[in-house]
Amino acid sequence: MNQRDQISISSQSILWVGGVGVALLTMAFVLGVQVGKQSAALHRPSQRGTEENLKDLPEPLVDQLKLFEGEGSDKLVPVAKVEAVKPEAAAPKPEEKPAEKPAEATAELWTLQLVATADAAEAKRIADKAKAEGFSTVTVKEKGQLKIRLHSADRTTIDKAAEKLKKAGIKPFPIKVE
Repeated sequence: MNQRDQISISSQSILWVGGVGVALLTMAFVLGVQVGKQSAALHRPSQRGTEENLKDLPEPLVDQLKLFEGEGSDKLVPVAKVEAVKPEAAAPKPEEKPAEKPAEATAELWTLQLVATADAAEAKRIADKAKAEGFSTVTVKEKGQLKIRLHSADRTTIDKAAEKLKKAGIKPFPIKVE
């Protein structure tokens, strides 16, 4: 044999060729992923309007959402704002020195807020759970949030309702009605 016919490859050359091969495969993979993402973005369906989205929802939920879009706003029940009735004060008799009266006890009204969420499905789920426990709820939209609350009552009634709802897995908190 001739010395020309023999090929000698060092281990350093083998490592170099292997490294270049791995680098090329990695680059091909990354480019393939990027091309796939761009292709998927181009083939996405066009954005649907809100009316089309509402048609896909169950009917009672559609009615609730229309309330927040301005349709049928007469159906929205706000939390009642009730002021305490002050008893008429009798005029003091001239011969008697009027005694200092203790501060009037005003009837404070409270409500329980069950949830505040932007997710209409979550709000409906909590309202249904409260109704199953025998409570009537009110949905209030405030600052982009749907707030599920109970009707206003005195603090002791609200505390009793809170205990019952906690046992049902709802974490309500009392709010003073102003």
